[in-house]
Amino acid sequence: MNEFEKLLQENLTPLQRYVRFKINDPHDAEDIIQDVCLTAVLKFDSLKNVSSFKAWLIGIAGHKCTDYYRQKARDMSISLDALPESALGMGRLGITEQSIVRDTLDLLGDKEKQILYLYFFKDMSQEDIAKRIDVPIGTVKSRLHYAKEKFKKHYPKSKTSKGDIVMRKLPEYLPEYKIEKSDLAPFEVKCEELMGLCIIPRLNEKITWASYAVPSRKMDDFTVVSVNGKAEVHGIEGVEILSKEHNCKSNKDTERYFVAQLTDTHCRYLAESHVENGVRKTFTFLDSDIFMNNWGFGKDNCGFKVDITPLGEIKRNGEEITVTANEEIVDIAGRYNITIDGKTYDTVCVMDIGHFSNRIVIEQYLDKNGRTILWRRFNKNDWAFKRYGKLWTEMLPENETLTVNGETYVHWYDCVTDYIF
Repeated sequence: MNEFEKLLQENLTPLQRYVRFKINDPHDAEDIIQDVCLTAVLKFDSLKNVSSFKAWLIGIAGHKCTDYYRQKARDMSISLDALPESALGMGRLGITEQSIVRDTLDLLGDKEKQILYLYFFKDMSQEDIAKRIDVPIGTVKSRLHYAKEKFKKHYPKSKTSKGDIVMRKLPEYLPEYKIEKSDLAPFEVKCEELMGLCIIPRLNEKITWASYAVPSRKMDDFTVVSVNGKAEVHGIEGVEILSKEHNCKSNKDTERYFVAQLTDTHCRYLAESHVENGVRKTFTFLDSDIFMNNWGFGKDNCGFKVDITPLGEIKRNGEEITVTANEEIVDIAGRYNITIDGKTYDTVCVMDIGHFSNRIVIEQYLDKNGRTILWRRFNKNDWAFKRYGKLWTEMLPENETLTVNGETYVHWYDCVTDYIF
């Protein structure tokens, strides 16, 4: 194996992840990957420093992906929703949702989108537009005027910063809550929250959430999460998220930065950064298993599906759970009324069994807005046994248990957000 083959083999997975993120069509993505490899082998002699091979290879891929979308635009085979990348970032499974421009365009009709696309992005004259869409020049002028006015009306005004994030008050002790099974059929739900942070990765979003020990119900820690602005990782557009965590027991604060992306179909992490022993460490979706084991999800880090529908893979009868799937599964396990702090919420229970760990079960109760009302974690009875030296039924004998395919899981802690307070 020569030097080029060795370097390509070491960096093929990051290349594949990058291109599949950028190109929605899997067949086109594979063609581009092959084209990148061919270009790389032909131009390898021009690379002066082999330690830069990965960045050089991804750079070639970036140009190939840009050429792909430029050709698509020339062919008029994609709509305004897909261009340009700087405003409407493309991901492997869809169009990014966090752009202010994208959000504003969503509020316009197809005719308004078309006229703005031809005029601003294609730089066509009004006369050429009239010929292109076969309408009188007067119609083009009036339609363009209306589209620009409608865009201005819906485009959000800038907000003045008032300093650091202020945490909304969350209770020191979690109020008693009641979970009651509903006789109504579960509803489908669109949840755009980023798994683990409860925030929607869109500009101007912020939220505070806290975890509470069970059975004491006392707050263990709280986290203030905010979207700082746009960000880009390896050419993929997303938003930067600042997470400030305060541990109530140690009175210690921890900061992490994330880059995340929301598309029409999925929500995913692109990068994570934190300081460890005085050194800032940053990991991205191209950093093999280091990132995937902690923040990645799905094949090529495609992310979490935002549209959640009942699959019938998880059957629940009280505290008895039967999973018919042979692998990790996220499924709706019934409809429930959650009463907490004097309010009752109509929710579906979304259960995540085995994705983060095959010894952890998550219950997430979502309302019809796709927002978390209550989040509960259960540990398999022998989870982290080497660390604790006891089973969870011994450590937390008062806590609720679930039985999943005959195995016992013990309720460990709860999370809620300021969405309900």
